[in-house]
Amino acid sequence: MTEDRYHERHRTRGANPIVYWISRAFVQPFAHLYFRLSRIGMEHIPKSGPIIFASNHRSFLDPFVIALLIRRPMYYVAKKELFRNRLYAWFLNSLGAFPVDRGAADGDMLQTAKAILARGDCVLIFPEGTRTRPGALGRPKRGVGRLVLETGAPVVPVAAIGTEAVRRGWRIRPHKIRIRAGQPLYFPRVEKASPQLAAAVTDRIWPNVMLQWEWLGGTPPLRRAAVIGAGSWGTAVAVMLARAGLQVDLATRTREQAEALATTRVNERYLPGVELPRGVNVLRAGDLQLARHDLVAFAVPAAALPAALAEHGGAVTPRTGLLVLSKGLVPPLGTLASAYAAERTRAWAVGALGGPAHADAALRDGASLVLGAVDPAFSRQVGDALAAAGFDVAQTTDLVGVELAGCAKNAAALAAAAAAHAGPNAAGAAAGKVFAEVDAYARHEGSRPGTLAGLAGTGDLVATVLASGSRNRRAGELLAQGVPAGEICTTLGQTAEGVECVPLLAARARDAGVEAPVLGSLAGLIEGRLEPARWTASLTAPKQRPRTGSAKAA
Repeated sequence: MTEDRYHERHRTRGANPIVYWISRAFVQPFAHLYFRLSRIGMEHIPKSGPIIFASNHRSFLDPFVIALLIRRPMYYVAKKELFRNRLYAWFLNSLGAFPVDRGAADGDMLQTAKAILARGDCVLIFPEGTRTRPGALGRPKRGVGRLVLETGAPVVPVAAIGTEAVRRGWRIRPHKIRIRAGQPLYFPRVEKASPQLAAAVTDRIWPNVMLQWEWLGGTPPLRRAAVIGAGSWGTAVAVMLARAGLQVDLATRTREQAEALATTRVNERYLPGVELPRGVNVLRAGDLQLARHDLVAFAVPAAALPAALAEHGGAVTPRTGLLVLSKGLVPPLGTLASAYAAERTRAWAVGALGGPAHADAALRDGASLVLGAVDPAFSRQVGDALAAAGFDVAQTTDLVGVELAGCAKNAAALAAAAAAHAGPNAAGAAAGKVFAEVDAYARHEGSRPGTLAGLAGTGDLVATVLASGSRNRRAGELLAQGVPAGEICTTLGQTAEGVECVPLLAARARDAGVEAPVLGSLAGLIEGRLEPARWTASLTAPKQRPRTGSAKAA
């Protein structure tokens, strides 16, 4: 049987009634008993005539359970790769499936769908084009809009949730499945739909599918975000999210700061030359109403995170995701920022952003970011938004690794600058040894080996060393000059997270039993227990080897 014959069957005869109804007699009670199937909105579906069902696609099970919305055969498209096995292809074709060449303008698929609708039957279309999981729904393709326009058939928006959790390997688990159908949409018929018109109709259909999806409790796309902290990185992230189409509230510490930034639309102190997009609303942090935000990003130093969470953490709702932008440890115990935030908010997911992305260069020239989040749905949700803003985003579930990579980068850059007056060899030794010791501690805490070795660690370190405005590099230079650590942030006018982070990091490594002598001595330099010259000399001094000898028998 060729693909042409699979199309021809449904253009002329339709599904095999014996195979279809026997299969349905088994699937329907099984779905109700094993999956506790819930069908909502069946009253919206026309009882007769052609219908196009437009649905999200999460699982191989979708066409079989969605077909249970009606009491007649429902035809659906399936990727052509499934039709390579003749027996499997015959069975799928008998149930109403016909092949589609994904990623191409498949004229055969459209002709088959038109023939099915012309005789008054129903067609199920997955506008996303492929299975999309996890997280929010994907972006639709315009083929459904063309089919609706050229047939004049009503389109019923449908969403299915729970099917993505049914399969684990070859095991089919008893997970609750719910389907919801909305009211049918009608569009005028045209002989030949232009790509622009088909896209416009698709853009009218898809929000109705999203409405059913979100009614069922599916993850919505990010629409509104709040960024707490209007420093260079906080302002840059607000601009990124606005470029992705989100409505963004950028919160400052004082009302005077908010009024000045709202008037000039440029953060002259922290991010000069970058104008805030119209989608960024500037306000005082105390005026934020976090209950209406899908995403809240804390863009404050780790040392300031306790105060920020004490003020705003209680207002974060269970429908809100949390993104931590600091690259340090929270005092006094040296807690990871994401863990600290997760314990003090009701956010449904928490993530951290890392990688080589200095604010002004990222907005001007782009950047490769690393998004760490345990929840894959949240990771995809935020990753899609950043990608829509034009950034390369690597996603990982190694949240601990991403956060400790940022700490390692700050500590290594600080060490290199503090030792640079003794030459490049001393600077390289300082950075390399400190970074390796933090990497050892990160692995002890469960980080994956590749995280610190990749963009989040070494990539960010190179960017920090080369960046002309690097705060941690400047802080290291001030340390070498004998400036007390307590005066460094005042001198810089900004926070250098490495200064606060290194003593906490050294204490955590020591408590964990991880040997970190250079990190510990760097902490001593910051705390004033060690002179800069003595610390620098220790970096390249030969290590004393323990003497070994053999006792002579008496």
